[in-house]
Amino acid sequence: MTHNAPPLQTVSTGLVVAIVGFFSSFPIVLQGLAAMGASPAQAASGLMMAAIAMGLTAIVLSLWYRQPISVAWSTPGAALLAVSATPALGFAEATGAFLCAGALTVLAGLWRPLGRMAAAIPTTLAQAMLGGVLLPLCILPFQAAVDLPWQALPVILTWFIAGRINRLFAVPAAVVAAAAVVVLNVGDASLTPKQWIAAPVWTTPSFSVASVIGIAVPLFIVTMATQNIPGIAVIRSFGYAPQTGKLFSSVGISSILSSPFGAPATCLAAITAAMCANEDSHPDPAQRYWSAVMGGLFYCLFGVFAVAITGFAIHADPLLMGTLTGVALIGVMANATSAALEVPAEREAAILTFAITASGITAFGLGAAVWGLLAGGMAYLVKQRFR
Repeated sequence: MTHNAPPLQTVSTGLVVAIVGFFSSFPIVLQGLAAMGASPAQAASGLMMAAIAMGLTAIVLSLWYRQPISVAWSTPGAALLAVSATPALGFAEATGAFLCAGALTVLAGLWRPLGRMAAAIPTTLAQAMLGGVLLPLCILPFQAAVDLPWQALPVILTWFIAGRINRLFAVPAAVVAAAAVVVLNVGDASLTPKQWIAAPVWTTPSFSVASVIGIAVPLFIVTMATQNIPGIAVIRSFGYAPQTGKLFSSVGISSILSSPFGAPATCLAAITAAMCANEDSHPDPAQRYWSAVMGGLFYCLFGVFAVAITGFAIHADPLLMGTLTGVALIGVMANATSAALEVPAEREAAILTFAITASGITAFGLGAAVWGLLAGGMAYLVKQRFR
């Protein structure tokens, strides 16, 4: 299989894709890893390996199938981790859950009944669960605006104003504003990183029934419902014919291989897939796969310097990082809650899922996302039974 040199237009598209994909959500990934008990070195490793895993996977799949297959880390999955309780055995148990979620994704690609089962979860309930996960995080910017106004408000205002100009660059602009705030508060000398290039940190995975049910299964469901399945739909909408099962298995294998180094979940992208597959990427649909390839290359480059990014984030006030996380997720939450309430007959079940998930409860070792989906699912089935 031969490939010509990438057209220049696809190189610039790939750079924009990587900037948007990485800098609009890396604070969420760091928040999720910290909540799982990761040390700064483990968090840097997780961010690095997540970026490299999605970059290499996008490069290989796009070149192999000659389709613009953009790959991402699971932003909704990272948000789920950020509001979950730290496992009893710490980050080792979390990496075990990441590995199990990846294995379920591989199985969904190889064994059609599991893939159909994941796809059969009502979209309204999956989106309601996601909305409930995101609500506590989306509240953080406004709490910070009261408790830390001189740091949080510049970030919020920058995000809002930049979003009116170009929605895709709203969060990267907020990241720049947050960096400026940190520099003004800490000073340049303290911010010089001890090292620039990240090194992978191996964490031997530990496994437990509680982490599989409470972390792995919700991570698998939210990633399949909000990333993998929509990602396939986006690629198809531009006239391509993706190999669904093989793509699911590929991102699942990538997740398994990167999980011991702290990466939560690799998945198919939706938003950046649209950026790679549309006519702005390249007039010729047969050349657009190069945009995903170049995006993957730039993801890998960003991943190499993840330790410097993580070291910089350590100097930021936790509320400032919470502000960045919150503004990055507001658009995602708006879409999730809109989709959750789209079907009138399913709204009661969706709201039940949303409310229980947002409550943050933990019972019998299971987190709020699991209970929310179970309760909403029961309400949905009862409603269907009596209709």
